[in-house]
Amino acid sequence: MSVTMCRRFSASIVKKQVVAFTGLFFCLFLVGHLVGNLLILVSPEAFNKYAHALVSNPAIYAIEAVMTILFLTHVVLALKLTRENRKARGESYHLKRNTGRGATFMSDTMPYTGILIFVFLVLHILKLKYGTYYEVTYDGLVIRDLFKTMVEYFRNPLNVAFYIAAMLVVGIHVSHGLWSAFQTFGFNHPRYNGFLRKFSIIFAMVVAAGFMVLPIFCYLQGAN
Repeated sequence: MSVTMCRRFSASIVKKQVVAFTGLFFCLFLVGHLVGNLLILVSPEAFNKYAHALVSNPAIYAIEAVMTILFLTHVVLALKLTRENRKARGESYHLKRNTGRGATFMSDTMPYTGILIFVFLVLHILKLKYGTYYEVTYDGLVIRDLFKTMVEYFRNPLNVAFYIAAMLVVGIHVSHGLWSAFQTFGFNHPRYNGFLRKFSIIFAMVVAAGFMVLPIFCYLQGAN
């Protein structure tokens, strides 16, 4: 193997590790975000106070900046790796072959599900975080009534359907992404490969299903 090829191989490994690391970070973020959002099932007050605690944190802007950088890094490097892999195989865009590496529908569609998730996030932020602003008072403190914003938004069944469809895409992407991250960091052995693959699928299903509960709950609240 030439020096140039060795350098390219090393650079590719580093990119894969960065993509894997950022992917694992966002898997943990999804869990934390889901747990917080499920407070909406407890009461409007619990959810609104949770949302207020997040936005009133002085470090929120720094945290959001770091997360944006990590997210864009994940997207850009993942797309570069996809392009490099296709170029290295010398295949046309639509040509596929059995490489013996366990290609699946989830792995083949990773670039597309990733792009769809990006589009969803942009719309999600615009429609909810920067959506209609209402206020509510708890113990003399005036804060945003994000609960009302969400109920109003998900009163439209089309918004509910769109959100649920997006969570299905997230589930597909996370399922393979988590499994791939384990492989990238060397967790590759016949003894526990089966467990890690099942864990990745179950994790993705639980997270996706958990988020699907939110629009359905809000829709039912709006229907009352």
